[in-house]
Amino acid sequence: MVEIGITFFIISVLIAGIWIFIELQRFKHKLFAIFLIGLILFTYVSFILTIKGNDINLGSVPGLIQAGKLYAVWLGGVFDNMKTVTAQAINMNWGA
Repeated sequence: MVEIGITFFIISVLIAGIWIFIELQRFKHKLFAIFLIGLILFTYVSFILTIKGNDINLGSVPGLIQAGKLYAVWLGGVFDNMKTVTAQAINMNWGA
């Protein structure tokens, strides 16, 4: 009778482990999908806000090139600012 209980416990643990493994795999895919959606939304909103004040025709090839250059300069400035803030945070005295 005890062997049946131990066997049932081992089978239950294996089933729970397999279920948890599958859920973790699904969670990683969901997390990746959420990351991609956020990246797409960030790119769209930042692109629209970047070209908002300029007179750029997105219906023509020269307008798309001009908008792309403007966005690239803006994105470079964002990364440069992040680099500056990170360097200043590292150089701060964080001790008591």
